[in-house]
Amino acid sequence: SGGMTRVLTSADRALYSAKKSGRGCYRFYDRQLHREHENRRTLETALHQAVMLEQFELHFQPKVCSRTRVIVGQEALIRWHRPDHGLVYPDQFIPIAEQSLLINQIGKWTLRAACDAAAGWDENITVAVNLSARQFLDPELVANVRQALLDSGVAPGRLELEITETALIQNTQLAVAVLNELKLIGVQIALDDFGTGQSSLGRLREFSFNKVKIDRSFISEITIDKSAEHIVRAILTMCEGLN
Repeated sequence: SGGMTRVLTSADRALYSAKKSGRGCYRFYDRQLHREHENRRTLETALHQAVMLEQFELHFQPKVCSRTRVIVGQEALIRWHRPDHGLVYPDQFIPIAEQSLLINQIGKWTLRAACDAAAGWDENITVAVNLSARQFLDPELVANVRQALLDSGVAPGRLELEITETALIQNTQLAVAVLNELKLIGVQIALDDFGTGQSSLGRLREFSFNKVKIDRSFISEITIDKSAEHIVRAILTMCEGLN
């Protein structure tokens, strides 16, 4: 029984690895895959500890008006201060947090910490917080946003929540329903990574976003690639028309 359980568990892990790599492939559960799994388990255990001890901190990236050069907002970027490892960036731990549902607790902490920080800024400066696809499955999300604003005293219009198109695609009806609730509170909603592979102009009609964030792959190429420049100009024209 124990041997069969180990075989099935190994097969399941190999299947998961194959799925991550796309269609039409297979994986053997070998030493490398086992090592990767063990590292992942270690990281997840440490992440549980990080949530309990709040080993996170926020770094803020300023948003500058291109005309006036004045800072108009700041985006909250979470970092995990893991003991004996230093700063761990979100691309290394957010995927694990999403699979283990720790993302809901991390997201709640991030909202609170971002609003608390913004309370000490000039009242004209907004604060942006990223929402992951998983957070839209959290029934407490809207309540957490409302509580973070209430506790910090930050005006709802100063909080900007960023959502990727991936989150919309995975749970379109639920996501739009949650976004409508958030807009009723008065917070701003931004569509992140616009212009990448899964972009749909129809989504801009489904929901009235306050802002669109053009993907960095276009911005970094606008001075050397005419096609990138034309795409960015088209997006800007469209966004002006949609206010």
